[in-house]
Amino acid sequence: MNIENTTFNPNPYWNIKLENVDILNDTHCTNLFDQNGYHLTTIEQQYADINGYPKNVRRHETVIRQPWIVWDKFDGAHINHSDLFERKAYNDSALEQLTQYASSNPMLYKIIKMKPKWGIDISIDYVSKNSVFEVFHYEWDSFDHELIHEKKLEIENFVINNDWDDVAKRLWQLKDDWFYLDFFEQTAWRTNYFGLSPEKFKNVIWND
Repeated sequence: MNIENTTFNPNPYWNIKLENVDILNDTHCTNLFDQNGYHLTTIEQQYADINGYPKNVRRHETVIRQPWIVWDKFDGAHINHSDLFERKAYNDSALEQLTQYASSNPMLYKIIKMKPKWGIDISIDYVSKNSVFEVFHYEWDSFDHELIHEKKLEIENFVINNDWDDVAKRLWQLKDDWFYLDFFEQTAWRTNYFGLSPEKFKNVIWND
């Protein structure tokens, strides 16, 4: 198991304005706006490009994502996914441009009012002939770069310093306590079991 040489970009803003302004007049440019996650609308994707941020497609969503903890293991305990996420707000010439066009395209206020956001997401599963289950899942978002960096280090230390095959065997012995709970109840049970603070995600991204 290794921690990738990736980290969050502390810059919370996209500052550079678009050169092609056609999309700023498109009332559909913020369609499927993700108010509590990291999915980038079409106009956010264009700002990502011109500001030099690489995008990824994760499942069906276009996001700013980096790999986090990797584990070249494909039996027993293994990492299902482990990612660092970012979503930017707007400042300087980018914000001035959006504000100018918002008078005729009010849908732009959806991104004008955004707060910058960072997040971690890791899932460790277990697979064998006799049992398949999620051993550990932790998601945590923050609008504060320093707080998300601290949480990232905390979870890294926790993950790296556990024998997850052994953890899985111990959890399976306790399965009557958690196996029939729903997803959110299971993750809450596990954070209590591991002595971690509760997960914190799905925070709405808009300012008042």
